[in-house]
Amino acid sequence: MGLYLIGDVQGCDAALGRLLDAAAFSPSRDRLVVLGDLVNRGPDSLAVLRRLMALGDAAEALLGNHDLHLLALSQGVRRPHRLDTVGDILAAPDRAALLDWLRQRPLALCERGVLMVHAGVLPSWTAARTLALAGEVEAVLRGADWAGFLHQMYGNQPDRWRDDLQGADRLRVIVNALTRLRFCTADGRMEFDTKEGGATAAPPGYLPWFDVPGRRTARDVVAFGHWSTLGWLGRPDLIALDTGCVWGGCLSAARLGATPHERALIQVRCEQAQVPGRSA
Repeated sequence: MGLYLIGDVQGCDAALGRLLDAAAFSPSRDRLVVLGDLVNRGPDSLAVLRRLMALGDAAEALLGNHDLHLLALSQGVRRPHRLDTVGDILAAPDRAALLDWLRQRPLALCERGVLMVHAGVLPSWTAARTLALAGEVEAVLRGADWAGFLHQMYGNQPDRWRDDLQGADRLRVIVNALTRLRFCTADGRMEFDTKEGGATAAPPGYLPWFDVPGRRTARDVVAFGHWSTLGWLGRPDLIALDTGCVWGGCLSAARLGATPHERALIQVRCEQAQVPGRSA
C-alpha cells in the first residue's frame, strides 16, 4: 500500500486530480493524507471537499488555518476576506454534510513513523504530546459546542505553551502551533507577523520551529505544509510539502515507502496564480 502525503491544495481541485493521476493513486490500494488547507484562495474548494469525502477511508486530511477559517465563516464568527473563495461551499446543498465532515478531521496524525501537522510543533512537545494535545481540540470541534469554541479560538495570546494553561487559552495555543506556526524562540514563544520569505526570514531572536536546538521531535520525522515560501524540504527529519500551488507553483506529494526515509517526490504544475494581495 502506498502512503501519499500532499501539501496545501487550497481549492485547486484540477491540480489535485492531475497529481493523483501522476501518482497512479488507487483508493482500493493506497492511502492519501492532505496536510491541511484543503480549501480557500483556489478556484474549486467545493470539488476538493467532495473529492476527498468520496474517497472514504482511503483519504484523510488535517485541519489547516484556512479550513478552520471556513468553519468560522459558516458560524458567523469571521467575516469573509476579499480573497476568500469558499462561497460555493457555504451555498452548496450539501453544505451541512461538508462542514460536518471537515470538523471531524484531526489536527495531527502519525502513520508509518511520520508525525503529520499542518504548520509546526513547539520545541517542548514530543510526538506523543503533540497528538494528545491535538486530540483535546479535536474533541471540542467534534462536540456539541464547537461553534462556541470558534468564537474563542482567534488571537495571538498566550504566545507560548505552559502546562498549566486551561480553557480557551490552552486550546488557542494548541491551534496556533499546529496551524499557524513558522517561527519561535528557543523557549517556544511564537511569532505570527512574518509570513513572507523562507527559513532565513526569521525575525531577530527567532528560528524556524524545526531548527530550534533541542526540540523534542528532533528524532522524529515531521511532515507539514503551510509555508509556501519555504517550499519543498526533504531533510531526514522533515518533509515540507507546501510548494505554493495556489500561487502558481506546484502541488506536491511525497510517496512514503516501508520506512519514513524512503520517499519519492511527485509534483504537478498548477495553473492557478493568485499573487496580488497574497496572504497565508
